[in-house]
Amino acid sequence: MVFIGVRAAPMVALTAFSVGVTLAMQAAHSLQSLGAEMYIPDLVMITLLREMGPVLIAVIVIGRSGSAVAAELGTMKVSEEIEALEVMAINPVQYLVVPRFLAMLVMLPALTIFGNYIGILGGWAVCRFALDFNTAGYVMRALESADTWDLYSGMIKSVVFAWIVITIACNAGLNVEGGAEGVGQSTTASVVQALLAMLVTNAVLTGIFFFSA
Repeated sequence: MVFIGVRAAPMVALTAFSVGVTLAMQAAHSLQSLGAEMYIPDLVMITLLREMGPVLIAVIVIGRSGSAVAAELGTMKVSEEIEALEVMAINPVQYLVVPRFLAMLVMLPALTIFGNYIGILGGWAVCRFALDFNTAGYVMRALESADTWDLYSGMIKSVVFAWIVITIACNAGLNVEGGAEGVGQSTTASVVQALLAMLVTNAVLTGIFFFSA
């Protein structure tokens, strides 16, 4: 959990803060021309909770933790450590995969919640210091705009993304062939596959939530 989640927290915080700042500035640019600046907190809050938070934080975790898991397991495979575990009657899936799987299922949703807070803070920084918003007004507007389903839909996405990412990473690592070169190729393939699978799944889940609402 420390390796997959805690050490990724600084990158997640920087990414989420940047996204919050960018969303607020882009929203301000469009909404000011309509005289609707008061809706900037709504846009920042809902976009982060439903889409940008789960997706961008999953991208960070794929690039950092998913690739590391694939490379670690792949190195074990080519150095015959996994065969050694089997010789000792230790199930490699139970010993190596299950702890990483559970850690990802816990830490990606936790990082998503953390990233949502930081992103909203980024939006507040723009609204407070560039647009002269009142802090209490920003917070109240953001809270009124979102309901619990916005948070739950983002959490459902992050759990599904965690399952996809760690499954692809572990599968790639355990099926490495061809020595050190194979480890590099398998790690790269796992990142590409996880990104594509995550983005397609996000579109499907968004469609399900949209049409069932």
